Amino acid sequence: MLGTYSYHEIFRRTVVAFGTLFNNIELRRSTEVQKVPLAYGPKQKFLARLDQVPDPTNKRVQITLPRISFEINGIQYDAQRKVSPTQKIKFPKDGDENKNAFMPVPYNLSFELAIISKNQEDGLQILEQILPFFQPHFNLAVKLVPDVDETKDVPVVLNSVDYEDDYENNFQTRRAIIYTLQFTVKTYLYGPVTDSKTIKKVITDYYTDTNTTSAPREVRYTIQPDPISADADDDFGFGIVDEDFTDQKKRNPVSGADETIT
Repeated sequence: MLGTYSYHEIFRRTVVAFGTLFNNIELRRSTEVQKVPLAYGPKQKFLARLDQVPDPTNKRVQITLPRISFEINGIQYDAQRKVSPTQKIKFPKDGDENKNAFMPVPYNLSFELAIISKNQEDGLQILEQILPFFQPHFNLAVKLVPDVDETKDVPVVLNSVDYEDDYENNFQTRRAIIYTLQFTVKTYLYGPVTDSKTIKKVITDYYTDTNTTSAPREVRYTIQPDPISADADDDFGFGIVDEDFTDQKKRNPVSGADETIT
């Protein structure tokens, strides 16, 4: 089992979907409308840029405020959303072929989102564009696995909002007001996706003895679509054939032949 290659970029897709939620937040003043920059990374990285000593030889522009940063800071298994691990789900592929996968495994991704602004008004304006949508969760529709045509509802839960002001009464340092929001994203992980044929014929044998190892089959029912060439989208019925036997034989499930019981 372990060692079977399977990579669906689910973590990456979840990160992108989460970041997209905050990609179009605006800051409006009386004379201008500014789109708030969004970047992936720890807030300490951007705060360190603010605290750097100006260097005239450095061509990089100092970061502008306000801005939003976010990052993953934890991955946890979610036992409350667990379902049967042996249950399989099927997805139509084309023709008489399907794709199979075991039920996805529930995992929670912890995200930290930081709103960094140079004054209180900017920070509160950004915060008010986020909080009303989380009561306390917001559902994202995400196609986690491109190989299967299924879109999952991924809840994004707002856990807490913290406030920090690093101003220390020093006019030589730049002030930064920070609102830190903690989120939990309830996503799913899929294992390998395999191809399989559509079952178009079912054979059921009935026995009059509970010991099916040595007892012969007495009655057989064979069911298949009519016509046999029908696809899932076609209009078709079912053909049922029943047979009675007295030849003391049983069907070999491997070869499909009726063999004499020895």
